[in-house]
Amino acid sequence: MGEYIVSARKYRPSTFDSVVGQHALTTTLKNAVKSGKLAHAYLFCGPRGVGKTTCARIFAKAINCQNPTPDGEACNECESCKAFNEQRSFNIFELDAASNNSVEHIKTLMEQTRIPPQVGKYKVFIIDEVHMLSTAAFNAFLKTLEEPPAHVIFILATTEKHKILPTILSRCQIYDFERMAVAETIDHLKHVAESEGISYEEEALAVIAEKADGGMRDALSIFDQAASFCQGNITYQKVIEDLNVLDSDYYFRILDYSVANKVSDIMVLLNDIVNKGFDAGLLVGGLAKHVRNVLMAKDESTLPLLEVSEQQRKRYKEQAAKCDNRFLFNALKLTNQCDINYRQSSNKRLLVELTLIEIAQLTQPDDAAGAGRRPRRLKTLFRNIVRQPQPTKQAPQVASAGGSVGHINVEATVSPKVASASVVKDVQAPSPQPTANYSSTSRPHLKSKIGSVGFSWSNLKESSQPQKQIVVSPVLDEKAVGTQPKVEESAFTQSDLEYQWMSMCNRMPQHLSGIAARMKNMKPSIADFPTVEVVVENQIMMDQMRQIKGSIQNTLKLYLHNAKIVLVMKLAENHEQVRILSRREQFDEMSKRNQSIGKLRGLLDLELA
Repeated sequence: MGEYIVSARKYRPSTFDSVVGQHALTTTLKNAVKSGKLAHAYLFCGPRGVGKTTCARIFAKAINCQNPTPDGEACNECESCKAFNEQRSFNIFELDAASNNSVEHIKTLMEQTRIPPQVGKYKVFIIDEVHMLSTAAFNAFLKTLEEPPAHVIFILATTEKHKILPTILSRCQIYDFERMAVAETIDHLKHVAESEGISYEEEALAVIAEKADGGMRDALSIFDQAASFCQGNITYQKVIEDLNVLDSDYYFRILDYSVANKVSDIMVLLNDIVNKGFDAGLLVGGLAKHVRNVLMAKDESTLPLLEVSEQQRKRYKEQAAKCDNRFLFNALKLTNQCDINYRQSSNKRLLVELTLIEIAQLTQPDDAAGAGRRPRRLKTLFRNIVRQPQPTKQAPQVASAGGSVGHINVEATVSPKVASASVVKDVQAPSPQPTANYSSTSRPHLKSKIGSVGFSWSNLKESSQPQKQIVVSPVLDEKAVGTQPKVEESAFTQSDLEYQWMSMCNRMPQHLSGIAARMKNMKPSIADFPTVEVVVENQIMMDQMRQIKGSIQNTLKLYLHNAKIVLVMKLAENHEQVRILSRREQFDEMSKRNQSIGKLRGLLDLELA
């Protein structure tokens, strides 16, 4: 039995044509060899396992080949090619910058560049993982890299191009290597399997290629692992078992159950997945990728974007035909949001369960039982009520703040934020008022928003009866809107009046906050029960309060339970105007009345801010 060599080394490309997935790059290098137009420094960068070092070796061999082919390939027959193949060439040097990253190592390298090659045309220095060089080493390398001897060519390779100094980048020809496509990786794995006499299933190779994430070296390493586990027969089930990969069939079943609104089946399936040792977050990430693939399979133009086997591609097309675009888009948003919140969640499984339940209810009608979403029935119900044709009814009498009676002939809009009218029914006016009938052309058009509490639909219905009236009393208190006070003559004290006055000021709407702040400094008094008198500081305040006098009066009637309250506003005379004291003056006044305050200030060494 010969020595075992891993597939990544055994099937390493030795010519440009055998390099997988880098056709444009290898063509450029072959043309450079054919034309003899070679740069003094090259930089190969890209992800791991895509052929950077391999291409550097092939390129170095082709540069020193004494009889290159017309295509730019090495002949493998001359002394230089044989020396390279037997690993005894003195013209090609490979250095690992990770272990030779100091200034001393760079100085040693520069000394070697002075010696011309004995066989061949060039001395080629391949420096792998060049980003590991220290800043001092980079700076020491700059001059030699910019103007090396005519017989020296540098090939730098790195996986982290952003860590290299810009001064180094500007002195090199940069070649960016691409990730391997899944289809290209599958084709190469097929070639390796056939060469090794290993039977395989294409779906199994697709799982390996997807797991490799674009790296051919990773793909070949996983292939060797799967071949060892499967003992020469690589099957899909054995591969997912060996690699601990969640079977894609679970994702297809979850999506089928979601379209059919089978929440219970999804929960059972999730429990089965968790019991097999798979993380719920892995399920969410895989489901998001699966939904994305189904969405891509909806259109023939995006079908090539699926990096899966041909059999899987057909299955995606079949499921895409069953799913609506809106459903797939919303499911993709839900899984993405769950993936974002997964790390911060304290109950991760519950988060995943809620996400799967929401996905399963995306296609369920809104009014179906157990839909689990916010109902829209309420909104529709109120819209239908508002749009119902109103029968001809007797005009309701409206008592304004001044006591006049008029017809409702304007468009009224009730808002929960600024409610300035309270609907009270079955309250007779203090004196009989004339009524009038109005036709359909003059009846009011009422609009209402959901959440408005100022109108009662039962009150509007009862208002059609001729013996009943609707009295609209403006009230400043938003919370009092919709209440129905009784006609009372309850007694109240001065303290009750002051308490309700202050409460009214605190509850006044936002647009009256300025007036409310000044009203708090006023002190109402009982002049001749139940007459309430308040002294207003100036004429401007008097004019503002006259506009809301009726509302103030009605609020006091409501909360003091006395319908005979009359509000009298009196303009303050000069000797009646109260001077507002500053903070310092208030403290001095308190200190005069209570000497303990001054002593406390001295003991604590306090200062008035």
